[in-house]
Amino acid sequence: MKQETKKWIEKARDDLKKAKDNFRIGHYDLASFLCQQAVEKSLKAVLIERKNEFPKIHDLVRLGKLVELDEKFADKLKELTLIYIYTRYPDIPEEKDLISKSAEFIKHTEEILKWVQKNL
Repeated sequence: MKQETKKWIEKARDDLKKAKDNFRIGHYDLASFLCQQAVEKSLKAVLIERKNEFPKIHDLVRLGKLVELDEKFADKLKELTLIYIYTRYPDIPEEKDLISKSAEFIKHTEEILKWVQKNL
């Protein structure tokens, strides 16, 4: 594995750890945002490993297609892409039931990071 890939994977894992830490203290919006960041960085790590580059985008659906991520993750990627927007901007309506959604995002992020690890 390339050194640059390792850096991106380490950062993705760190974001997931911080997401879990923030979830524990009730910062569900930040936990959710960090899940999005972890998935984005892990998918970009795959692109670095395979192609030495990645597009400067935040659209997880597009990144998932570029790395040929298992189709079962498609809906999860859509939700995580949206979380990137509504956790950052105050004029976007927030997700309903952010506590349970945030817990789901953590679970999905763990699954995607496992897929990434197997496919590097």
